[in-house]
Amino acid sequence: MDIKEVLSRPEYQFIQTNPHLGGGSMLFATFGGSHAYGTNKPTSDIDVRGCALNSKRDLLGRTNFEQVIDNDTDTTIYAFNKLIGLLENCNPNTIEMLFGRPDSYVFYHPIGKMLIDKRDMFLSQKAVKSFGGYANQQLRRLECAVARDRLSQAKKEEHTLNSMKSSMKHFEEKYTEFDKGAIVLYTAESPREECDTEIFADIRLTHYPAREFNCIMNELSNVLGTYEKLNHRNHKKDEEHLNKHAMHLIRLYLMCIDLLENGTFSTYREKDIPLLMSIRNGAYQNEDGTYKKEFFDMVSDYDRQMNYAKEHTVLPPKPDYKQIEEFVMYVNEEALKVG
Repeated sequence: MDIKEVLSRPEYQFIQTNPHLGGGSMLFATFGGSHAYGTNKPTSDIDVRGCALNSKRDLLGRTNFEQVIDNDTDTTIYAFNKLIGLLENCNPNTIEMLFGRPDSYVFYHPIGKMLIDKRDMFLSQKAVKSFGGYANQQLRRLECAVARDRLSQAKKEEHTLNSMKSSMKHFEEKYTEFDKGAIVLYTAESPREECDTEIFADIRLTHYPAREFNCIMNELSNVLGTYEKLNHRNHKKDEEHLNKHAMHLIRLYLMCIDLLENGTFSTYREKDIPLLMSIRNGAYQNEDGTYKKEFFDMVSDYDRQMNYAKEHTVLPPKPDYKQIEEFVMYVNEEALKVG
């Protein structure tokens, strides 16, 4: 699909007329979603992503432009300063905008091309947390949907418990005094009539910082709350939607491993497309809608590969903040000239 042809369609004229995007502010536009990854089907929506300069009013005045979202065309255009903050944290949804195929871009301004050329300055070991976190979210959504629609109450509790335990894996990194044995989660017979089993917690903490304890409880409560909300919804996720979650979970692992091992990656997953499309088309799903053991074995294998790559990565611990700052200063000085 030709990005220039797509953007020439009448429904995308808002890019020229929107006060935040027109008048020479646009830097670049590219495909997002399945068309960026190479996992699109004939029925797939077209997602467009891009970046525009902040205006003089944004930089010197009191306006605060962050992004323009057009729901009719599934288009999101980020303000330059907003995008930089996301890129510094290796946010998957934005960093992938800079690593698309060369023919997937429309450049409106030379600075747009400069941003793509300087993309490596944003890459760092922060990718482990950002990509890994997104992968964990996809896995949780997948488990939530399967648990809600197809499993007994006891099995649903087991899925919820596993997600809570997954969240706890990162506590030792985030909380300075957390001992992984201090909180033990498990399922047991419930005294409540409406439940066969439920999740219980044994907590052993002494002289523990109250603020950190509150953060830990909030994280576990958020996981529990996600499942509770899903269990009370009436509609079921269709099979294709479930398989998209499964596909994106594996895609995130593959992209993160690439990045950690090679110091770069490609948003377009040319070599991985057969695997990703087989997942999307249901090859790893059982007839009852649950997922085959081979799929979860694959998830575990990629998780191990990612953790190994993290320990041996060529990426620096942090992005090149000095180079980023100099580039931001240059770009915003140019933005003031545009007005």
